[in-house]
This record gives sequence, C-alpha cells and structure tokens, in this order.
Amino acid sequence: MRPFRRLRPARVSLRWKIAALAASTACLVAAVVGVLVHAWTAQEIRSRAEARAFNGVYSAMDVYRRTGALTEGAEIDPAELPAVLRSPADGQRHTAYDGRVRGNVGPRFWAAQRVDGPGSRVLAVQVNMNTELHTLSRLDVTMTVASLVALAAGTPLAVYAAGLLGRRLRQVSETAGRISAGDLDTRTGPTKGRDEVADIAATVDLMADSLGQRLRVERQFTADVAHELRTPVGGLLAAADLLPPGETEDLLRARVRDLRGLVEDLLEISRLDAGAEQPVRTRVPLGAVVSEAVARTGFGTEVTVADATDGAATTVETDPRRLERIVSNLVVNAHRHGESPVRVTVGDRTVVVRDHGPGFPADLLRDGPRRFRTGAAERGSGHGLGLTIALGQARLLGAELRLDNAPDGGAEATLRLPD
Repeated sequence: MRPFRRLRPARVSLRWKIAALAASTACLVAAVVGVLVHAWTAQEIRSRAEARAFNGVYSAMDVYRRTGALTEGAEIDPAELPAVLRSPADGQRHTAYDGRVRGNVGPRFWAAQRVDGPGSRVLAVQVNMNTELHTLSRLDVTMTVASLVALAAGTPLAVYAAGLLGRRLRQVSETAGRISAGDLDTRTGPTKGRDEVADIAATVDLMADSLGQRLRVERQFTADVAHELRTPVGGLLAAADLLPPGETEDLLRARVRDLRGLVEDLLEISRLDAGAEQPVRTRVPLGAVVSEAVARTGFGTEVTVADATDGAATTVETDPRRLERIVSNLVVNAHRHGESPVRVTVGDRTVVVRDHGPGFPADLLRDGPRRFRTGAAERGSGHGLGLTIALGQARLLGAELRLDNAPDGGAEATLRLPD
C-alpha cells in the first residue's frame, strides 16, 4: 500500500549547513584576528621608529654641540625634511611621519631640533621603516596561509562532526516517519550523548509508546464491542424470522443485516490490526477471480480483462478470498459514493476500479481513509470501513493500493499485486 504523507520541500543537508557555518566563522575569526594583528604590529613599528628617531636626534644634537661633528644619519637642513619640522620651537625636539616611498627608502619617521636660536639651522634624523614594513607584509602572508591551512584542515572535521549529528537526527526522523506510517513498534532506542538530540529521540520514543498504548486500547475496545454484539445480532436475526411476512419484517430484516455486516467489518478490522490474519496463497486466474467478485456485489459494473501478451490468462499467486474482498469493497464504494458508469479493468497483476463521480476528497488522498467516516452528507466527508478494510487486506497480501482522482474526473483505485 502506498503510504499517505505530505510532500516535503527540497532540503539542504544539515551537515553542509553546519560545515558552511563553521567555515564562515573560521574565516571571520581569521580575518578579524589578521586585521587586529596587522594594525597592532603596524602601530608598534611606527611607535618604535618614532622613539628611535626621537632618541637619535637627541644623541646627534649632543655630539654636534660638543664636537661640531654630525653622527651617522644626522643631517643639517636636509632637503627631504617635512615642512612641519623646518621651524621647530626653540630647544624642542619634534617628530613627523613621512609616508613617501622612493626606491627602498620610506616610509620614514623624522625627528628635528633647532641647532641655535631663531632662524638657525635644523638638525634632523630619519628612521627608515622599510625593513620593518616588509616584515609586516611577510607576517600578513604567513597569517593568511596559516588561516587557509587551518580552514582546509578544520572544514573536513566540521563536516565529519556535523555528519555525526545529522545521522542522529536522521535516525530520529526515520523513526518518526515509520511511526506516522503505522509502524508503532519502531523505536529510536538509546542514542549517544546527553544533548538535545538525545532528548528529542527519547521524546519520540515516549510519544510512540503513548500512541501505541492508546491505539491498543482502542483496537481492543473495538474487538470487544464487535464480539459482544455478535450474539444479540444473531438473536435479532432469529427473532426477525418469527415475524409475519410484510413490510415491517422486510425493513427489520434489512436493518439487522446491515448491523450484522457492520459487526463483521469491525471484527475483520480488529483482526487485521492485531495481526491475527494470515493469507492462504494459491495460483488463480486474476480475471476470473475479479469478475466473480464484481458479480457478487450485485451492481452493474463493466469488467474488462486484458490477457497476457502471449494470449494466456494472467495468473497470480495470492489469497483469492482476500482479493475478492478488496475488489468487492472497491466496487461497492465506487457505486455508493461515485457515479455510473463504474468500470473495472484487469491487467497484468493490476486491477483498476474507476467511477465517474466527484472523486476522492482531498483529505482522503492526503491522509488516507479513516474508519467510521463515509462519503454521505450526513456523516461528513471521507470514506469508512470499506476502504479501510481494502487497505488492510492489500497490506496483508503485500500489494499496493493507490487511490487517485482521474484527470477527467472520477475516483480511481489501482490495486497492484506483488510479483
């Protein structure tokens, strides 16, 4: 039987989402750390260069005043001295940053101090930061390569860890799917870890236990009610036989027959739910079994039997009694809730029952038939025990029963027997 389920939208694996998040986080952290390290190192280089220039002009001025000679790196009124240092205040040492690069010289820090009084010359010292900045560039490259290597090594680990989490969640999802499909004995079981996934798995198992218990109580109640009703219904039939012939006797006998049919249906459903039924398989001609089942319904139904490609009648290995039960229920349902003509087509291991009525309701196609729901207006929408029994018997035979609406209108039930 085809499981009835809602369509799921296309999804992206949680493993790749987590891996992408981990990779993005690693890239962001590497970028932030790289920018901070670069900025701090660049500031440190400038601070050290400024201190060296400041101390250098102090030493050079001391030597110049004592000996009149210039130390290495000291100049008097150099042409490249920034304009802001050409007129320093009396006796004060000043520094300025020069970002110009000429060949291998620059950027630089200058420090200058006036040699004598106002209008006198200026002694200046420069500190070239080219070597330090080149080291900073190499540090940037090293950090970039290290970040890429860490990212390349960390991403597979993140994918693996996310895969473990995804498998655990997929196990819980598959368990919930089997439970929703009717397998109430399936359980997730103990899961590794003490996290939210383990909590979800335990909750799903607890839900399955509770749902299974409630369904067992409901099925037992249905079986008990049906069993207890068989005796009084049999008594009613016997009492109806004692009534004098007439309209009252016919009406009462018809109602009692309906009640007996309902009780038998309930007993059949309870046996199917309990797994107490076992098919008795034998090879039978499919077309003959279907034709006989349709004839027994008493409704006027067109039956078309398509022979096999070699001209011989199609034979199948199945339980003919249960196959007749499925076909008769589908035909009766088509006549009661659809419109004529009702056609039955027998093909290669398939039986199609088609009517020309309003078709199956949308909720039945989505959720499957529910017991005690009929297509009559006074009982709401949907279908009742007939389709429920047909689906249960098809499941017992290992067959697929597909319920659809034909494109040009009408309900279409397709029974496909196993090979």
